[in-house]
Amino acid sequence: MALPVVCAPASAADVSAGKTLAEGCAACHGVDGVSQTPLTPSLAGEPDEFVQWQLVYFRSGARKSDVMGPIAEALGNEDIRNLGAYYASLPPPKPPVAADAMADNGEKLAMRHRCKSCHADDYNGFRAAARLSGQREDVLVKALQDFKSGKRIGSGVASMADVTYELSDADMVALSHYMATRP
Repeated sequence: MALPVVCAPASAADVSAGKTLAEGCAACHGVDGVSQTPLTPSLAGEPDEFVQWQLVYFRSGARKSDVMGPIAEALGNEDIRNLGAYYASLPPPKPPVAADAMADNGEKLAMRHRCKSCHADDYNGFRAAARLSGQREDVLVKALQDFKSGKRIGSGVASMADVTYELSDADMVALSHYMATRP
């Protein structure tokens, strides 16, 4: 008797409900999901599943944040689905700077570490893998450092700790700079 309930599909996400919920997120993540706040990611254009998984990680405590933990704990599953759909519907941020020699070095690192295999050929993310192109550089550096130190975990087949193991601090900066300058 419980089988139909277990197999019942989740309700479709409501982008307009997500937009309403996101009004509370705008102070840090920006009105249109484009952050102007240091160490705060832009969410515009992030894959739906990525946003959902991050909120679930914050809600469960698997991803630690004094700010995001309590916010995510207050969200229900439908809220999380709606926020994921809303942010995925927004155009991603435009890169703040043009590519340069440091970005060229970062591109070589991205190729060597096969970043495209999870984050898509254009680095705009795929399913639960984050969009890296156009993201804030400081956010990307911090994420790489946190993955390398084990403070942050990732989902999926690849372990970001394994990917970042060989990266020096200078490599992380160059790789982050490259991703931040990509359209």
